[in-house]
Amino acid sequence: MRRPPLLLVAAAALTLLLAGCTDAPDDDPEPPSRSSAAPTPGATGGVWRPRQGAAWQWQLSGRLDPRVDVPVYDIDGFDHPASAVADLHARGRKVICYLSTGAWEDFRPDAAKFPKAVLGKGNGWEGERWLDIRRTDVLEPLMAARIDMCRDKGFDAVEPDNMDGYDNDTGFPLTADDQLRYNRLIARLAHQRGLSVGLKNDLDQIPQLVRYFDFAVNEQCAQYDECDALAPFLDAGKAVFHVEYELPTRAFCPSAERTGMSSMLKKYDLGVWRRAC
Repeated sequence: MRRPPLLLVAAAALTLLLAGCTDAPDDDPEPPSRSSAAPTPGATGGVWRPRQGAAWQWQLSGRLDPRVDVPVYDIDGFDHPASAVADLHARGRKVICYLSTGAWEDFRPDAAKFPKAVLGKGNGWEGERWLDIRRTDVLEPLMAARIDMCRDKGFDAVEPDNMDGYDNDTGFPLTADDQLRYNRLIARLAHQRGLSVGLKNDLDQIPQLVRYFDFAVNEQCAQYDECDALAPFLDAGKAVFHVEYELPTRAFCPSAERTGMSSMLKKYDLGVWRRAC
């Protein structure tokens, strides 16, 4: 999930520190090396795979500004019509569809379709609650419909958010295995619809999930000294779209450029403003 600003940042840091003490199950083979990268499971030949090191813009608030000269845009799937995606395509951009797949949001048009039994504790953002990801009987058709929306609007990829509920106080006894099954489900739903898909944060499970995802999206790995965890994506030749909110660019850009991450500085509201490496 996006890290909450101000006082909640400290809580997020503590959560990450504690998470490092628990090993996720390793029921998958090691990811392929850069020189022998295998196709992403479930993906088809037509799925777009972003170039490693490609510049990007991530805008989730405010009036969409399509004029940033970058090859990749990441925007909210609900908030923007097909015409906005088509306009970005006409400008030579690939477009990623931001969705929350691990948390319920009371402001979305499909909010009433989620039964109360799958709604857990708040996740730190107003109007949002963690989902019981064990209930795939309920969530799979709802998430499939959301990804259908992304496909129908012409998006090239999906950025599913809140993909690490097992590592948070959700109100449900979620396990690492629950999270792995759910995240693979989301990847499969995207690939079945011809869309590529990114793994959002969930650093501890990258070794088990890198094979299933086409790129990664990360927040603040430099600030929390976590960027080494993203090496499996980089070693597989896959893009890592990365933002920092509090560090100056001089503190993370040299390392990002050396490793091939697509990094930039953003403000917490994820508006138009950006400062790229």
